[in-house]
Amino acid sequence: MKLNRRTTLAGAAALAASSLSKAAFAQAYPNKPIKIVVPFAAGSATDLTARGLGAKLQDILKQPVVIENKPGASGQLGASAVATAPADGYTLLMGTNTTNAANGALFKKLSYDIDKDFAPIMRCVMGVNALVVNNDLPVKTTAELVDYAKKNPGKLNYAEASASQRLSGEMFNKLAGTKIERVPYKASPQALGDVASGQVQVMFPDLPQALTQIEAGRVRGLATTGPKRTTVTPNLPAIAEAVPGYSLVYWLAVFAPAATPKDVQKALADAIAEALKDPATAKAMTQGRMEIAPLALDEFAAYVKAETAWWTKEIQAAGIEPE
Repeated sequence: MKLNRRTTLAGAAALAASSLSKAAFAQAYPNKPIKIVVPFAAGSATDLTARGLGAKLQDILKQPVVIENKPGASGQLGASAVATAPADGYTLLMGTNTTNAANGALFKKLSYDIDKDFAPIMRCVMGVNALVVNNDLPVKTTAELVDYAKKNPGKLNYAEASASQRLSGEMFNKLAGTKIERVPYKASPQALGDVASGQVQVMFPDLPQALTQIEAGRVRGLATTGPKRTTVTPNLPAIAEAVPGYSLVYWLAVFAPAATPKDVQKALADAIAEALKDPATAKAMTQGRMEIAPLALDEFAAYVKAETAWWTKEIQAAGIEPE
């Protein structure tokens, strides 16, 4: 087909207009408040991370960043709210290994699709859980807990409010040869409160939340779930020291709805990366009890796929049946 000068000019004008439109959109974002949905309760590690990050993003992006807690159904309520939100970069999820890796193996039917409904933007932090018990339980070490549980079958329960807490408990049962019964909760603060009061005896909460209660004397800390002792709590042994092969870590990360434009994803990733480099922000996000661990966009997407496969395998190996 032969192109005349008028057709060529019209095409060039259209291309220029399209480029200008995209550039204008990129420059315009963000032009209104951004909401970060936290799929777990206020006071959880996920909540603390989101609030610490949000405060710095406000400075970087020059727009308010609102944190909305939407707990329930092992994070499904909050994750679903973001999965179905407009894909414009103004509604984000502070997701976790629970919502964006493990839930697919924990539930027969999820209210969202882990693989298709989200654009992974940035992994922010990584951390470990802690093994804590009620103060009246006559054990002071992991080995003593294992021995007590075996000698007192049916007397111990563990509280859980997330996939990492549940798998922590079931992995412990499998590797230690115990049978501590699971008691599910909607929110970690309530669960940990019931451990402190003695309604439940054992829990594997995230370390920041656990240390608050341990330092206040409300529960007794026995160990952490990582493959070795953490630099945050070097006096707390790793469970693996008494139960060989035991290891579990968790991560917290920002996700957007899947169809969010690539330039907006990039703008968000760049802003979050800048925020994570700020020492005050890092301290606010982790309370000094988790590790800043940035991983962005395509590299993070590959990580999420690998993590989903790992959590699925470990959940099945622990004998956890989908609900």
